[in-house]
This record gives sequence, structure tokens and C-alpha cells, in this order.
Amino acid sequence: MSSSPAELSEGGCIVIAEDDPGIAGALSWLLREQGYSVVSVDGGESLFANMERAVADLVLLDADMIEQDNALLTRLRGDDRWRDVRVIVAAPAAASDKEVPVLPAGADDYVNKPFRVPELLGRVRTQLRASDQLRTARAALREAAAELERAREDAISNRRLIDILHEVTGEMSATEIYRLLTRRLARVLQISHCSIVLARVGDPTGTIAAAAEDASIRDVSVRLDRYPEINAALESGRPVLVQDARVHPLFAGMRAVWAEEKTPMDMRSVVSIPFSIDRWRSGVLFLRTNRAERALTPDDVDFADVALRAAVAAVRRAQALETTRADNRRLEALATTDPLTRVLNRRALLDRLATELDRVRRYQSTLSLLLLDVDHFKQINDTAGHLAGDSVLRQIGALLQEAVRTVDVVARYGGEEFVTLLPETSDEGATAFAERLRERIAAHAFEVGGDEPVHLTVSIGIASFPSPGVESTDDLFARADGALYRAKSAGRNQVHV
Repeated sequence: MSSSPAELSEGGCIVIAEDDPGIAGALSWLLREQGYSVVSVDGGESLFANMERAVADLVLLDADMIEQDNALLTRLRGDDRWRDVRVIVAAPAAASDKEVPVLPAGADDYVNKPFRVPELLGRVRTQLRASDQLRTARAALREAAAELERAREDAISNRRLIDILHEVTGEMSATEIYRLLTRRLARVLQISHCSIVLARVGDPTGTIAAAAEDASIRDVSVRLDRYPEINAALESGRPVLVQDARVHPLFAGMRAVWAEEKTPMDMRSVVSIPFSIDRWRSGVLFLRTNRAERALTPDDVDFADVALRAAVAAVRRAQALETTRADNRRLEALATTDPLTRVLNRRALLDRLATELDRVRRYQSTLSLLLLDVDHFKQINDTAGHLAGDSVLRQIGALLQEAVRTVDVVARYGGEEFVTLLPETSDEGATAFAERLRERIAAHAFEVGGDEPVHLTVSIGIASFPSPGVESTDDLFARADGALYRAKSAGRNQVHV
């Protein structure tokens, strides 16, 4: 005799395996009164047929059925679906209190026949509680295993991400960062197309700054009306994921265009993630897969978004660093450059001269200093004005910079006096250079704003180091100043050592 499986109640589902209809009926009534869902079966095959339909929480199994089928418990425990089902064996009481009943292998508990209601219900409650605890523990283990697998996958993903983030934090230009980002993302995500497209909302075209599929692509314009995903990302400010471009409504217009152009549609899925460098510069990270590749997923979007944010931060840092360096260069130039002639000022000259003298002493080399003064400069200011005088000084500074070598130094010493430092140059070499310089300036036509250009001459005094009596920068300037005085006294437009 068997009855149909009952619905599982909060009290648990119990299968009574008993071939005596009277006993089975009484047990079923008793257990249902306690709030349990009860199914009654009259043999081993009926038991397994019922278990196939609905797994029970507990089986109350008559010992006679085990004697009739020795493999019954082994079969029950051998199926993973039923391994957590608790089994109570109902067996005749022992002949004496001293005799300990033997629990069959695969059973969890036993109860004496004839049944004593308190004992039976107590053992049922205990085993159902154990079943519930066991299932809860197994569910927790499964969740822990799943969480461990997710953590392992996250660790792999994070390691790949860290590799990318580590590389984009170095001192690279924006273009180098974009190239690295697209190349590494394409490799990690195993996709063929990954690029950076620079554009702003409303732009008709965008500019490809870097593309993983072709390293030579740079500053290539693309029509944005053919990229609805890019426009959607720029306008919304949020990532756009299209997993199947064949059916997604965002591509309805483009599918019509492709059909009209008879262009085969090889695209499978696309991702467009917007970013902004500053108020003037923005764009998208563009990912695409073709029919032979997998579809992109939300996880791909999250991964790429984190890498993109790091790259954008690196670009901002690189540009801030370059701006700071440029500001420092400008400040240094202001601090060391004469604002009128754009050559070194007096303070920078003295610093450079001290460095050059140390080098000469260390390497037992030579250094010559030329002190140049514009002859009759006051007449220029008096007759043509100070603006004309400033123009002359600027032109002389340019002439000096054009005449010297890369290692030489040109500076304005003050007023109409200029200094030229000539490393690795003796008196003879310095004198020959000074004569060429004097002739060049004398032949130059100076534009001072009038109808006719002005011709000028210069006097030059030379001092060298090492030389007797010259131990310091003051000594060197004193020697050069004395030589300049002699050139002036001798009639100007001369070179004296």
C-alpha cells in the first residue's frame, strides 16, 4: 500500500516505510497531528520511487524491510541526492535491558516496537533537527565554496588590474598611457578591438588617440554619427553596454544604414565608457567584439572602468606634472634671465662662473672671460631715445648668442656691458674670437626705429684663468675690467688682454 507524496510542511517531510497497513496508518495519523508532512510506502521500491519524486527529510524504516533487502540502506546512502536524509529504524525491543541493539550501517537512530509515543516523537524531532542543521551546514559550505571561487576569480582579475594600474602610474605622456591601457585591456579581456576616442558631447567627429588593434593609428578622425554607442555614453555620462548589436534598439538606425550599404555586420557587442580629463578634453574607452568572439559582459565593463579611471588619473597627474615643470622652467628663466636681452642676468652669470672655475681647477683646464662694452652708447639714448637704446641692447644680445658655441655662456653684466664665458679657451683663442665678434658688431646695421640703421662699435677686455694673480671670480673680473679700460683709452673699437 502506498499513498501519494504530500506537500512539504514547515514540520518536515517524513516517509513511513512499513508493510503493515495498520501500523502505517496509525503512525501517519500521529505524525500529521504533530504538523509533519507524511508519506507512507510499503516496500523498498516504493520508497525509492517516492524519493525520486520528492526528497524526504526523514525515513522511518521498518527493520523487516532491511532484512528483506540487505542493500536498501547502501543504495539509499549511495545517492548524493539522499545523503542528508535521516533514517530511523523501527525494530522490536531487545529481549533484556542489558542487550544493546545493533544499529544497521547507514541508519542514524532506532526506535523500539511496539512504539511508545513520547520516545518516537522525541527521536523524530532530534533527527529532523539534525537533518536541518546538516543541510544548513552544507548550504553554508556551498556558499563558502562559491564565495571562495568568486574571491579567486576576483584575485586573478585584481592582479591583472594591478598590473595595468602599476604601469599607468609612471611618468608617461597621455598618448603613451592611452596606448598602454588599450593594449593591456585587449589582452586581458581577450578581445580584438579596444581604443580611446577623444570627443565631446555634440562633436560631429572624434579622434582615435590609441587603438590596440593597430599601434600606428593615432589622431585619426571618425564620424560619430556612425557610433551611436559613443554618442549615448557621452550624452549620458555613463557606460553603455550592447551585448548583441543585431537586435539592440540603439543600433536600429545603423542596421538600416548597413543594409542599404550592403555592409556585412560582423560586430557582436560593444562597450563605450565615457571619461573626462578636464573641462575641454573628454572621450570614451571603446571596446568591441566580432562574431567570432564572446559577448562583452557587465563584469568586463566594471573591470575596464576601473582601469580607465586609473589611466585618467595618471593622465591628469602627468599633465599637472608637466604644467608644474613648465611653470618651474618659466620661473627659473625669470630668475636667471635678463628680461630685456633674454641672455643670463648678472646673478646667474656669477653662479655659472663659480661652477666653471671649479671645473677648471678640477680638470686643470682653461677659461676665458670677455667683458664687452658698447662704445658711445649714451649718444644712442640721447639722440634716438631709450627705446632705441633698448633695441640696440637686444640686438647685441642676439648677435652674441648666435656667435658663441653651445658650451659658451652669454650674460648681461649691467647697463651696456655684456660678458661671454669661453670654457676650454686660452688667451689666444679668446682674442681671435673677440676680434671676429668686434668686426661682426661693427658691420651690423642696428634697427632703432628710424629711417636709417645705426652702426656701432664695441670695446672688449679679456681675462683668462688660470693666470698669475687670478685666484677668484673677483680677480678675473678685475683683470677683464682693466683690459676693457685700456681698450677704451686706446680709442675704443679694440680688443685688449
